Amino acid sequence: MKTTIVLAFAAAALAGADAVAQAYPTRSVRIVVPYAPGGNTDFTARVIATKLTDVFGQQVVVENRPGGGTNIGSDLVAKAPADGYTLLMGGASNAINMSLYQKLSYDTLRDFAPVILCVKGANVLSVHPSLPARNVKELIALARAQPGKLNYASSGLGSSNQMAGELFKLMAGVNIVHVPYKGNSPALTDTIGGQVEMIFSGVPSLLPHIHSGRLRAIAIGSLQRFPAIPNVPTIDESGLKGYEATTWFGLMAPIKTPREIVTRLNAEVGKIQGSTEVRERFINEGIDPIGGTTEQFGAFIREEINKYARVVKAASLKAE
Repeated sequence: MKTTIVLAFAAAALAGADAVAQAYPTRSVRIVVPYAPGGNTDFTARVIATKLTDVFGQQVVVENRPGGGTNIGSDLVAKAPADGYTLLMGGASNAINMSLYQKLSYDTLRDFAPVILCVKGANVLSVHPSLPARNVKELIALARAQPGKLNYASSGLGSSNQMAGELFKLMAGVNIVHVPYKGNSPALTDTIGGQVEMIFSGVPSLLPHIHSGRLRAIAIGSLQRFPAIPNVPTIDESGLKGYEATTWFGLMAPIKTPREIVTRLNAEVGKIQGSTEVRERFINEGIDPIGGTTEQFGAFIREEINKYARVVKAASLKAE
């Protein structure tokens, strides 16, 4: 009798959970992007939001909340009701900030439920054509011969671009100087102009300048070559084994969001990313659709936090 009652309650609970997932959403959903409009984070969120609107029959909108090194938007979602109606398009900064900031108003592992890893993008190490280095080996040799003389630009303190540079310094054992800018555009402008010698930046922003010859691509920070620049080797295959510095964006929800809602979001976004249309749109933008389970995304976030904690410590970085 007791066994029968327990099984009946279990069946009722499962039916209730399924009903919650199927009923969701009954009103509009917002995806918070912790950056200004434009850029790959915003692009990724808007592609997914448009397709989810079609699937759900409810409006899925993107809300840009830039500032504070992505902390303003991230904090907003961390403290939002855990009902599936406020989501975050998080990224590498949510892993970097865990060790970069002395005081953080949220905890990426404690306050967010990973939904799905949407896309990855690669940082390309590119140099001004005047620099006499055509590959990673020559660049490392040049940097060792002139310690503290070569500069690299980034879009700002704690950015994935800076972390790519600091990881390179750490693994190559070289002393190159970080020059932070307020955004990727001015960093790119000064690299093209020769005010700084090199830059770590994403494929989309660098591609036209690589093709025009205004910048020379040395190597790419992903573990695989990128189709748009197939002749550019990876940093890993160029001698720094295990080097990987990618940008990534993934959907997250407040930690207590019902599991059945998280599971449904994972399934629906996974289907969207798997479609030929969306895959081609992402790849054309220089980003690779990833997908996978919520557990895989959670494990990936933990790996990223641990990796960048080592980089932040080695480089003695900190932000208030």
